[in-house]
Amino acid sequence: MCRTASGAGLALIPLCAQRATQGALRKSYGGTIRRHNRAMSLTHTELADLRKSYERAELNEEASHTDPLQQFSQWLNEAIAAQVPEPNAMTLATVGHDLRPSTRIVLVKGFDARGIVWYTNYDSRKGQELAGNPFAALQFHWVELERVVRIEGRVTKVSDEESDTYFHSRPLDSRIGAWASPQSQVISGRGVLVANAAKFGAKFLLNPPRPPHWGGYRLEPDNWQFWQGRKSRLHDRLRYTLDSGSCWLRERLAP
Repeated sequence: MCRTASGAGLALIPLCAQRATQGALRKSYGGTIRRHNRAMSLTHTELADLRKSYERAELNEEASHTDPLQQFSQWLNEAIAAQVPEPNAMTLATVGHDLRPSTRIVLVKGFDARGIVWYTNYDSRKGQELAGNPFAALQFHWVELERVVRIEGRVTKVSDEESDTYFHSRPLDSRIGAWASPQSQVISGRGVLVANAAKFGAKFLLNPPRPPHWGGYRLEPDNWQFWQGRKSRLHDRLRYTLDSGSCWLRERLAP
């Protein structure tokens, strides 16, 4: 039987379908890499000439939602329906105490009126940067649909109960991996991870508890932007910001 994965506001996604898609992607990426290795490197001119014309859809005020959460939900579900690879993948940008920004890819695990949720290691670089500066930005890029969603806001940790519930829904090897990886720290080699996984696997067997350094974050949006590619680089770009009355103000920005 095919199990499903879901989150607040997320459409149900069959896990077996996800795994089949991921396997096909791994094969596809491997073949692409091999072809690139055999091919001649691009010249600067050839690289500069890489471009496409965006002509799939449009985004206007009349057809968009007044609530950005509803607009996001619609676009995410359309990305899932279109079988966009990893539609739940988003770039998370944080800023450290040295004012240097950093980005990484994380997976959205739920969203509702309270915000956007993901899970990670609190001791990682992103965790340390969020501890010092709780403001962050997220970005979804659905290439096949020629769409981008940008979200900004303040980040807080989710409750222990939420983190526990999600942690215990994960596959066993992922739960062991949360203990095995000292994320963002320098290690001497992959053998460290393998040895740690074996150690914690033997220690916890089938019931590893949630590590104290692992859990969820929630970004509460105060700024959304929806970008739809259009022909001649005259893209559609709508921004939603909270006004003083906690209502969303929708404005069109020049692309």
